[in-house]
This record gives sequence, structure tokens and C-alpha cells, in this order.
Amino acid sequence: MTGRRSSTSRRGTGMLAATVGLATLGCLAVAAAILSPALSAPSASTPGESSTPPRSAAPSTPAPTRNTAKHDAAVRVSELADPSWIDRVASSTSIPARALAAYAGAAIAVEATHPGCGLGWNTLAAIGLVESEHGTMNGSVIGRNGIAVPRIIGIPLDGTETLAVPDTDAGRLDGDPRWDRAVGPMQFLPETWDEFGRDGSGDGRVDIHHIDDAALTAAAYLCASGGDLTEAANWIAAITAYNPSVEYNNRVARAATAYATTP
Repeated sequence: MTGRRSSTSRRGTGMLAATVGLATLGCLAVAAAILSPALSAPSASTPGESSTPPRSAAPSTPAPTRNTAKHDAAVRVSELADPSWIDRVASSTSIPARALAAYAGAAIAVEATHPGCGLGWNTLAAIGLVESEHGTMNGSVIGRNGIAVPRIIGIPLDGTETLAVPDTDAGRLDGDPRWDRAVGPMQFLPETWDEFGRDGSGDGRVDIHHIDDAALTAAAYLCASGGDLTEAANWIAAITAYNPSVEYNNRVARAATAYATTP
């Protein structure tokens, strides 16, 4: 769950976040970062690697070329990766295809907005798994339109199991005028969403419950927090900004590594 980079936050499933120094993080987090150069932003130059979703316009793949007229007005991240890659990797990883399209497309999109970030689709997918089980937590489902229904809203951050996070948006996003809650498939706090929210669906709206918007926002947040994520320390810093917990960092690292090494 993303909180302000200067604050301690928690996921909506009951895990207490502990503030930690980078030196104490587990070796699994380092392993995931070390793997990332080969898995980072999807690249047209390595279409055969299972960890790298080729672009729709990759000249060496049989995927349809990008419809430039369709994409001139706005980014639609779910359409940026090769559909055949999405189908194959969704089958091998058990990630829902609609969520995977958002993760892969967001990783492609931030190549342009954050050059040199090196964010891998597998890192976004790992966060999506840990935060909301790819939008399926508590019976929710991400529809073909990209929206998680029913809406995913965490518990109040009232200090009972977490640090207290008083309301910052008058309940506009989370329905709670007293305490903030993590919201959406990537579990953003309202204040963070207000700062980083991106339109990844191309519909002209920024919707915290839309997986395309949430994935692109998470990508921008991670790049802004860590810089070059192919460096182990930077990757750790970015994940720590998302949730400052050793357990959380290692869970994301384990999942990211597993996704990266899936045939």
C-alpha cells in the first residue's frame, strides 16, 4: 500500500508495517533487483525472452503494429504489449490477463515518461499480487473494462493495527471522513493518489479503481521513488516507499523473482 514517501503505511489486509533501514532488508529484495536488468522495461530488442513483453509495434514480432491514430490522443496502457505475450504469460503465471496487460503496458509507458527507470513488469505484477491478489481480493474481479468490482477499500488506518493516518480527502475516495484507507487494486492512500494519479486507460479520467490507471500510477510512483530500478539499492528504496516493511519488501521480491523466471 502506498503512503507518502515520508510516512509509514500499511496494506488493507492486516499486516503491520515496520519502518526499516535499507541495510536490514532481506537478500530476496536484492535478488529481484539484480535480476531486473534482463526484465526491466519491455524491449522490442528482446522479443523472445519470456520475461520481456514485446511492444505491439516491435518489428521482429508477429504482433499487430500500433495503431498510431488510435493512440495519438491518450495512452491506453492495456494495448501497449503484444496480446500473444499477454496470453502466454498469463497462462504460465496465473495472473489474470486483464491485470497483466495493465502491468506490462505501464512498464512500457514509463520508458517515455521516466527514461532510465528500468521498471520491470514483474515488479508491478508482484505488487499487484501482494496488495490485492491482482484485483481479486475479497471477491472483487477486474472486468474487461479494467474496473475492480466490488471496489477494493482497506480498513481504516486508525492506529489500532497501524499508525494512525487521519483523513486527507474528506472521504472522497475511501468513503471515510475520519481516517484514510488504502483504495483500489494497487492500494493507494488518497493523498498519494491525489499527487501521483495517472490516466492509463485513455478515457480522460483518473480512476483509482481502474487497473490501467492504478498500474500506471504505481509505475510513476516507483520510478519517482527509486530512480534507476535496475540498481538493487534503488529497487529496495522504491518498494520501501510503497510500504516500509521488511516482510512486504521480501514478499514483493519473491513474487517478482518468480514471475521473472516463469517460462
